[in-house]
Amino acid sequence: MSEAAAPTAFERVGGEPGVRALVDRFYDLMDLEPMFAGIRQLHPTSLDGSRDKLFWFLCGWLGGPNHYIERFGHPMLRARHLPYAIGSAERDQWMACMVQAMDDNALEPALAQRLAESFFGTADWMRNQPG
Repeated sequence: MSEAAAPTAFERVGGEPGVRALVDRFYDLMDLEPMFAGIRQLHPTSLDGSRDKLFWFLCGWLGGPNHYIERFGHPMLRARHLPYAIGSAERDQWMACMVQAMDDNALEPALAQRLAESFFGTADWMRNQPG
């Protein structure tokens, strides 16, 4: 008798509908809240493409389908973000926006904490400006 595998973060977030809700809340907050204006200005006028790309990426990153890789190949996150000036302020705005989105979507606190730690490591790696 084998034990059932522990659910992936993708499953714990709620599968594709949960990831889409998280991404949509993240970009809604970015669009609405003045405290996220710094990262908002790094994005195109329409956030539709950004929403899709983050959704596709997070599905795979969380342990679900690799939609992003199927469309674009390896994410190469740092290389793809090099054209944008990203310092500590942008990293911190991105993180605050994502943490609020996770909270607004009522992710389990332990899961949200673990994801925030992982997101921070990636967001910090995206920095290409001093400070």
